[in-house]
Amino acid sequence: MDASGAADLPVFAIVTGLLGGLALFLFGLETLSRALRTVAGDSMRKVLATLTTNRFVGAFTGALVTAVIQSSSVTTVLVVGFISAGIMTLGQAIGVIMGANIGSTMTAQLVAFKITEAALPLVTAGFAIGFLARNEVVKQWGAVLLGLGFVFLGMAMMSDAMAPLRQSPEFVEAVATLREPVWGVLVGFVFTAVVQSSAATLGIVITMASQGLIPLDAGIAVLLGANIGTCATAMLACIGRPREAVRAALAHVLFNVIGVVAWLPFIPQLEAVVTGLTPGSAAREIANAHTLFNVVNVAVMIWFTGPLTRLILWLVPERAPLPGMEDLPRPRYLDSALLETPPAALDAVRLELGNVGARVRRMLVAGLPAAIQGSRPALDAVARMDAGVDVLYESVMDYLRRIGSRTMTRSQATTYLALMEAARGLESIGDLVETDMVTIGRRRLEEKIAISEHSARRVTALHDRVLDALDGTLEAVRSGDVDAARRVVAMKPDIHALVQAATRHGAARLVANEPNRVAAYTREMELIEQLRRIYYFCKRICRALADPEPATEEAAPSLGAAAE
Repeated sequence: MDASGAADLPVFAIVTGLLGGLALFLFGLETLSRALRTVAGDSMRKVLATLTTNRFVGAFTGALVTAVIQSSSVTTVLVVGFISAGIMTLGQAIGVIMGANIGSTMTAQLVAFKITEAALPLVTAGFAIGFLARNEVVKQWGAVLLGLGFVFLGMAMMSDAMAPLRQSPEFVEAVATLREPVWGVLVGFVFTAVVQSSAATLGIVITMASQGLIPLDAGIAVLLGANIGTCATAMLACIGRPREAVRAALAHVLFNVIGVVAWLPFIPQLEAVVTGLTPGSAAREIANAHTLFNVVNVAVMIWFTGPLTRLILWLVPERAPLPGMEDLPRPRYLDSALLETPPAALDAVRLELGNVGARVRRMLVAGLPAAIQGSRPALDAVARMDAGVDVLYESVMDYLRRIGSRTMTRSQATTYLALMEAARGLESIGDLVETDMVTIGRRRLEEKIAISEHSARRVTALHDRVLDALDGTLEAVRSGDVDAARRVVAMKPDIHALVQAATRHGAARLVANEPNRVAAYTREMELIEQLRRIYYFCKRICRALADPEPATEEAAPSLGAAAE
């Protein structure tokens, strides 16, 4: 084509078609990923938590989970939570993150099929299922089909939009520069970092390769750059997050950068291998190159997880808290990236409620001795402890509010309501210690009352049993242990018997000839009542966890929508 022909290139149609197709592609991919995370996230989370006994099993598990839920970032965030909870070591986590890179290549394999003829039937079927189904799981599978249809439809639009570029000498010339590996890697890195989606880069490369617009070696160089570009999103996302998150993101960056640098001299060999595997199919060659790159990287680098772990710990050491900020409460597990995966987000709430419960437990342990015989400073110290509980409680409730705006299955919604009950109950226990129990201690000091040793033993026995109930409650909240919750509920007769014994002893003291016996009796009965109420809240939390409403998988709209 001559210069005048080049000037006739339909630039507006190409740009709008390419951007519109890319938007449809990304929308479809997000719809597909969100639906898969909703229906499969719970089982995949359990798999990830249990099948990471060593780095090899961890890599396989990371690949499996990421391939199913279509989100390596969610896998990484789950791993961060497991590290923080002590479920997984950093070395095991690095294996999972390596495996997640393999799992993420399934997206490229999916789009490489280019079943564009099936795009509209998939959209139609997906919309019909989502519109007509009453079962929430079925609705989400409809969303999977809908998202898949949009992925293929977007690919078709991009392909049609870029077809005229084959006749543009300027474009062909520009693409030729990408055959220089460094330029190809740079373009892939920059584009992926800007759009924050390696899948988008791979989709465009596969489309261009299918149209004959980009040679295979240049396409491979761009996809190598996309592997580095996807790390930019992870690094930006970990700003201000715990050290575990920074280490996980750094592991991802080091793995990808080292892999790309190592592969640069071997692009011709990689091109030869994938051409031999699927000759004549440019889309499959690009997808296979992406998969082979990550598989070989994992196969080689998994043997070096020990040195890589030590390097990361050296680069990101533990940070000492700022002076005066040592006990500043801050949520550890409430990661916004988990909100699109309700089962994982609910698990984050469980872990954070463990933090809340640990603070409440410390208050209860210190509260009774301070109320019975503590000084005013001791009582003030107990009262101040509630501030941390309140801060974390507010964070948990805000996070639960955000989860409630997402679509959940009925069983997930039941767990959501039980965890909300647990948050309210733990906060109420903290308030009982901070307000009522501390107030009783202050009145004891004002009235100059001395609680007898025998009375103190009776109240302490009740306190110890209530503390056992709180321990069981926290175990049930953190792990979802239904048996632990039921054991707490079954403690009611023991608690009742201890309350009755302490009450009878108090009544006997009331008729004794002792100074301030009425005031002493009143304070003792108040303490017994507060301990009884604390057990009541434990029992209420455990009943919500152990005996939820019968769970079905009927449609469960977002709780936010239901409240309107």
